[in-house]
Amino acid sequence: MNEPVYSKEKVLNRPSIGLTILVVNVLLILLSFALFIFGMAADIPGAIRAVVITLGALYGFIIGPILFGGLKIIKPNEALVLTLFGKYYGTLKKEGFFFVNPFVTAVNPASSSENSSGSYKLEGKTDANKSGTTAYSIQIPKRKLSLKAMTLNNEKQKINDSQGNPIIIGVVVIWKVVDTAKAVFDVDNYVDYLSIQCDSALRNVVRLFPYDSDDDEKKSLRGSSREVAEDLLKELQGKVAVAGLEILEARITHLSYAPEIAAAMLQRQQASAIIAARQKNCGRSGWNGPDGS
Repeated sequence: MNEPVYSKEKVLNRPSIGLTILVVNVLLILLSFALFIFGMAADIPGAIRAVVITLGALYGFIIGPILFGGLKIIKPNEALVLTLFGKYYGTLKKEGFFFVNPFVTAVNPASSSENSSGSYKLEGKTDANKSGTTAYSIQIPKRKLSLKAMTLNNEKQKINDSQGNPIIIGVVVIWKVVDTAKAVFDVDNYVDYLSIQCDSALRNVVRLFPYDSDDDEKKSLRGSSREVAEDLLKELQGKVAVAGLEILEARITHLSYAPEIAAAMLQRQQASAIIAARQKNCGRSGWNGPDGS
């Protein structure tokens, strides 16, 4: 099955001639206004007057203002995904001042709510006591896609480890958009999609490891946080590749037992430490038991 055409990013390698087009268009509009006024005031034949007035009004009031819509400014690490009458037109990724078809429309499904600064802020808040919840706050440009590395701070979640113990864990994910066409057209909202897949990947990875282990060679969430983070990164990258995203880093920011078992597990750890210390001391003194054997 062939991949849809719009899922393949088409980078528009346009020359940065926006400033030239802007200056020329402004001069032509001023010339059109002068031509329009001349046609209204000059004593010339009616046919010529009609042509002069029509040309001046046509460019000065219609064509000229429409051409301003084709001027696009792209900052470093920004991209503009454009569609023309519903079809994917291309993506501007190089910084500069460009001129494109004035009828194109910029698309960014992640910009859903506007704040006072003119950029867009996504917020998702849910009850932290429930499992599988995520809270995030990310600044999204109004119509442009940010190609910068961004942070998704996942809310602390209650998940059972491999031994069935409920734990509270939180992670932070560093990510960026690498394929603008997939991010815009292949998923409904790439930020929401990343958030949901982060929850799913975190659960899949955490359930493979115990919270702690007495065996130093056995991986655990507390003793092998780097290895667990690497497994989480691989799991998450496989899930978000369809959205054109790249996971740069995943780190565990919080790890603890759930409140209902925290006290009991603390006592268990203390008892294990005391037993290990006594065994160590007995080994040093050579005493193995009350009978001296």
